[in-house]
Amino acid sequence: MTEFLAMGGYAIYVWPSFALTAIVMLANLFAALTRRKKVIAMLKRQHAETKT
Repeated sequence: MTEFLAMGGYAIYVWPSFALTAIVMLANLFAALTRRKKVIAMLKRQHAETKT
């Protein structure tokens, strides 16, 4: 297990890369969900304006 975590001496490069990738993926997910929420709200407003 220790050898795996050490990544052949490259752990100082590998683990931060994994962490950065995870952070970017989570940020992308958060941005998409936030944008989706805004678009749905905008479409609801437009639909309500069209009905009246």
